[in-house]
Amino acid sequence: MSWLTDALKSSLGRKLVMALTGLFLILFLMGHVLGNLLLFKNDGGQAFNEYARFMTTTPAVQVLSYVTYISILLHVVYSILITRINRAARPIGYAVNKPGANSLWSSRNMGILGTIVLIFLVIHLKSFWYEMRFGHIPTVNYPGVGEFKDLYTMVAEAFTQWWYVLLYVVGMFGLGYHLSHGFESAFQTLGLNHKKYTPLMKKIGLGFAIIVPTLFASIPVVMFIKSLA
Repeated sequence: MSWLTDALKSSLGRKLVMALTGLFLILFLMGHVLGNLLLFKNDGGQAFNEYARFMTTTPAVQVLSYVTYISILLHVVYSILITRINRAARPIGYAVNKPGANSLWSSRNMGILGTIVLIFLVIHLKSFWYEMRFGHIPTVNYPGVGEFKDLYTMVAEAFTQWWYVLLYVVGMFGLGYHLSHGFESAFQTLGLNHKKYTPLMKKIGLGFAIIVPTLFASIPVVMFIKSLA
C-alpha cells in the first residue's frame, strides 16, 4: 500500500482528495437543503420529523452518512495540509496582492472561509445531529403514522434565538464563498476542462454557490421572523 500512501502525499494526490471529497459534499448539500426545506411545510413538522427519522434509521443512508463524515474529515485535514504547504513554499506574500490581480478573493482566502464553515459545522452538529443521535428529544405522535422524535420543535426553538440565526447566516455566507471557488477548482483538478463547456460549468458553480447557501440561510431567517409575529 506504499504506492497509495505516496500518491496521497503527493501534490496531485492532495488536490484529488480535496476535489473528490468536495464534489461528494456538494451532492450532500443538495440533498440536505431539500430535506431542510420541509421545515417550511405547514403540517406541524410531520414531514420534517419523518425525514429526520428516515435519515437516521435507513441502513443505506447510514452508509452514506459515514462516507459523508469521512469526506468532511479528509476535506478539512487536506485543506489544512495544503494551506500549510503553500505558506511554507511562499513565506513572503506577493508584492502585489490586489483583489483580482492574481486570483479571486475566495481563492486566496479558502483557509479562512473553510475555518468559518468548520466552526459553524461543529456548532450545528452539536445542536442538532448530536442531540438527535444521543440527546433526549421529546417525541410527538402523529395519528395513523406513529411516534417520532420531535426534531422540528427543537429546530424551531433554536431559530427563535437571534444569535444562532446570525451564526447560521454567517456560516452560509462563508459556505457560499467557499463553494464559489471550490466548485470550479474541483473540476479543474480532475482535468474536466473544455473551452466550450468550462464557461458553463463556471456559471453553474456560481449559481450553486449562491442558491444553495441562500436556501439554507432563508430557513432560520424566515422561522425567526415568524417567531416574532
